[in-house]
Amino acid sequence: MASSSLPSLVFEVNRKEPELVAPAKPTPHEVKLLSDIDDQDSLRFQIPVIQFYRYDPSLAGKDPVDVIRKALAKTLVFYYPFAGRLREGPSRKLMVDCSGEGVLFIEADADVTLNQFGDALQPPFPCWEELLYDVPGSQGVLNTPLLLIQVTRLKCGGFIFALRLNHTMSDAASLVQFMTAVGEMAQGATEPSILPVWRRELLNARDPPRVTCTHREYEQVPDTKGTIIPLDDMAHRSFFFGPTEVAAIRHLIPPHQHKCSNFEILTACLWRCRTIALQPENDEEVRIICIVNARSKFNPPLPRGYYGNAFAFPVAVTTAGKLSENPLGYALELVRKAKADVTEEYMHSVADLMVTKDRPHFTVVRSYLVSDVTRAGFGDVDFGWGKAVYGGPAKGGVGAIPGVASFYIPFENAKGEDGLVIPVCLPSEAMERFVKELDNVLKNNHVQQPMSSLIVSSL
Repeated sequence: MASSSLPSLVFEVNRKEPELVAPAKPTPHEVKLLSDIDDQDSLRFQIPVIQFYRYDPSLAGKDPVDVIRKALAKTLVFYYPFAGRLREGPSRKLMVDCSGEGVLFIEADADVTLNQFGDALQPPFPCWEELLYDVPGSQGVLNTPLLLIQVTRLKCGGFIFALRLNHTMSDAASLVQFMTAVGEMAQGATEPSILPVWRRELLNARDPPRVTCTHREYEQVPDTKGTIIPLDDMAHRSFFFGPTEVAAIRHLIPPHQHKCSNFEILTACLWRCRTIALQPENDEEVRIICIVNARSKFNPPLPRGYYGNAFAFPVAVTTAGKLSENPLGYALELVRKAKADVTEEYMHSVADLMVTKDRPHFTVVRSYLVSDVTRAGFGDVDFGWGKAVYGGPAKGGVGAIPGVASFYIPFENAKGEDGLVIPVCLPSEAMERFVKELDNVLKNNHVQQPMSSLIVSSL
């Protein structure tokens, strides 16, 4: 395991004034309702992603800023709701006013090369606030641009594409679909290879609504002990898990659990280490929430091109004492069962709960949320300069309640090993304990034959 805290690289970015990029052609002016999965409190925040691209000598003289700006305008003709603004109606129902106003776009130059980032091409990124400028007044959910994009040219000829999305509009798979479309238009396509499909009514509550499943993820738990800590007071570090690290953790589980996926095993390990680091009372309930992409659960499937949110927040609940005192296999079984909860009926039940319970946020008190984006395809997005050197979430801890979430991001380390990089946010003292606990797990298990490859099962 290697970990990184905030890198020391410092550089300057010169930005032009933010502009609005509107669709290249007139688009329908209408109001479109979000689904009852989209507009829950848990998704009412902005989520950042970042893509790094190398210089391509064969494209000398081509300006990535200009290419992407024009491609964005063309793509918004098809994805015109992104150029609108969110409004809130009765019962907190969210809808898009397809006004065609456009998305925020920033052109920038940085006095740094891609190589100067070195091994820092993983969250948290140096000078992050410079690479995606937080335009004043744009941070809200309602009545503000739904996308903010900054393209930053680097001294070496490479560039950085950073984007912030209003999460109520789309999940990771849907965002990659949109970004891929921009990439296709940048390379001369006249329309996206996958045409966008709205159809948000497919994930609306039933009439009458009927909550048929247990949803402990939405229990309202009071924060009596002040466990929710401002993101500013947290340490941000990323941890690499390659074949050797995963093999060491697998060494801790009994043979009958060896068929469990690497995602499940890593999640169980991180949840246990994190809980020990936070030192809750033994009788306090702790939770692990696994983001599960539910697209494959529907019969018939959701239409190809659907670009709304189509995932669930299933949860496992136990006490801190049981989690920390039992072997790792105990946590692993809880994670496995939580993931298995998600079905088509479960998704309809969540939508029904949203309209009957005023669209609640998932429980954040003593909760840890993990999201596997290894299959989302961020790294494959190509604007004409090839695939991204790094593509994916810009940092951990993002959310309507900060500090709760970690992402599992595909990553190749300096040795050329394929694995995952996982950003974690914890209070500084807890972070020190977390690092020690994780080191103990990995170093106290001598594995003769490390796994030759790391394959993370898709959710």
